[in-house]
Amino acid sequence: MTFEDITYAVEDSAAVITINRPERYNAFRAKTVEELIKAFRLAWADKQVQSVILTGAGEKAFCTGGDVKQRAETGDYGPSESGMFEIGNLHKLIRDIPKPVIAAVNGVAVGGGHVLHVLCDVSLASETARFGQAGPKVGSFDAGFGSAYLARVVGEKKAREIWFWCRMYDAQEALGMGLVNKVVPADQLLKEAKEWAAEVAEKSPTAIRFLKQSFNADTDHQAGYSNMAMTALDLFTASPEGLEGASAFAEKRKPDFNQHVNWH
Repeated sequence: MTFEDITYAVEDSAAVITINRPERYNAFRAKTVEELIKAFRLAWADKQVQSVILTGAGEKAFCTGGDVKQRAETGDYGPSESGMFEIGNLHKLIRDIPKPVIAAVNGVAVGGGHVLHVLCDVSLASETARFGQAGPKVGSFDAGFGSAYLARVVGEKKAREIWFWCRMYDAQEALGMGLVNKVVPADQLLKEAKEWAAEVAEKSPTAIRFLKQSFNADTDHQAGYSNMAMTALDLFTASPEGLEGASAFAEKRKPDFNQHVNWH
């Protein structure tokens, strides 16, 4: 299968999925998400594959979330085969695939890209990686897994700080809050991820499958929040307030959200 926005390769026991849009800091459009879903399904069906490594092309970004420039240009995230923007389905697939998913965070993981690494089973970070959320800065949010599950990972207080203040955190800060499992030099990141993949491949795949499903069972109800949040986000991004965020980002200016807010 050929891809345009990603690359897919099977190396020993691991499938390596790379978001390949470095010119857009590996931001995803609808086509990117659709290709990621296809790649994860390939990895699920392949008996040789016992884990998945998710990473980004280049040295600057793991993934910077939805392509805000695309949204500013067309009002959506571009065309896809299904006609839908299936980011919610990608989130659920990362959780449901019965194999460990290892995020190799090679650069900036922000916004929807930050959500992707949070949903992976473990995260390995380059020393140059940086983490954060940006939704409230650009007229967007993730009120599903991206916030509710993040609170399970780092705690309620830290998750609220991350979302409300939209600050960026370096790799060591991420390690300190339990957001990543290990930090390594940039040139060792993929090597480290493949070593983790090789180590887990020695374990019982059926035991791993049961364990992943057991961990997920405690938070699977958050899928309901995610569905509701995606519906709300569709409405919000088309509102004057949501459109102001995308326009300000594209025009490289400070957004003026208050003109659109009605607190009553």
